[in-house]
Amino acid sequence: MNYYLKVLQNYATFSGRARRSEYWYFFLFNFIFAFVLGFVGGLTKMPIISTIYSLAILIPAIAVGVRRMHDVGKSGWFLLIPIYNLILACTDGINGDNEYGADPKSNI
Repeated sequence: MNYYLKVLQNYATFSGRARRSEYWYFFLFNFIFAFVLGFVGGLTKMPIISTIYSLAILIPAIAVGVRRMHDVGKSGWFLLIPIYNLILACTDGINGDNEYGADPKSNI
């Protein structure tokens, strides 16, 4: 949950790097919240609830994806390549600093 909140605190920060755990925990909690809100919205006949959540979380989701691509040494534009971006999101980041910033694992 801390990683989810960390991504929200860096709402539109596209620079820097994001660890695998930050990216995937955000993805997990985002999926859970969207599913619950979609379910509740379906029960209450108000699907606008999940739509508002999805729109509100769109920019942080893109930002953490871009930072994840930076961690593996790639440009954020690699998010647009369907299968390759999944492979990169699962790949361990570059040890040490790279052109996009300091190693996020060294900040532990």
